[in-house]
Amino acid sequence: MNEEQKQEQKAPETSAPTGGAPSSDRRPGGFRGGRGPGRGRGGPGRGRGPGGRGRGPRADVPAEADYEEKNLEIARVTRVTKGGKRMRFRALTVIGNRNGRVGYGLAKGVDVAGATSKAVTQARKALLTVPLVNETIPHAVTAKFGAAVVLLKPAPKGAGIKAGGAVRSVLELAGIPNVVSKILGSSNKTNNVKATFAALKKLRPPVSVQVSAGKSAPDEKAA
Repeated sequence: MNEEQKQEQKAPETSAPTGGAPSSDRRPGGFRGGRGPGRGRGGPGRGRGPGGRGRGPRADVPAEADYEEKNLEIARVTRVTKGGKRMRFRALTVIGNRNGRVGYGLAKGVDVAGATSKAVTQARKALLTVPLVNETIPHAVTAKFGAAVVLLKPAPKGAGIKAGGAVRSVLELAGIPNVVSKILGSSNKTNNVKATFAALKKLRPPVSVQVSAGKSAPDEKAA
């Protein structure tokens, strides 16, 4: 072996690390990188457990057994879209406890049951309290919705409900024993129901009517 061969040096071999501890230049958290606190599923603020986005039952929604339901109209509606005609059902439903609480809902669904269920849910969220005096309404009232006009007037005991169409169903479920009603204008059920509820919202107790008319309340007269 000559001197040139002795002086020849081999270049050091480099091998890629296999296994063992990860190198210092790798990002923590694996391939996708680590996520900060609160961004992982189940981290603070993102879970659906207690304190998260869980929703309990609504306290203002009444129990189903306390209210009677009545479908006033079931209609099949069609919507023309780019992909073709889309057929659905529309339900007009009124609910009431026959004791001064009544509400209505108008909703659509792919079938009659789905539309009715949605309408009942809407009605339960928008219940109205009707003031009664001597088994009738406190005063006469008129309301209008669209082309429909509804007139409600007090009636003496034993007169019953003198109304027709959708207005009668609303008054029955509201629990008004004696009342006179007149439908003026359109005979559309939806507009008549909305006009009836607009009229019921205008009703005020007798004390409020006396104060607004400039009369003193019974307590003030006694004083």
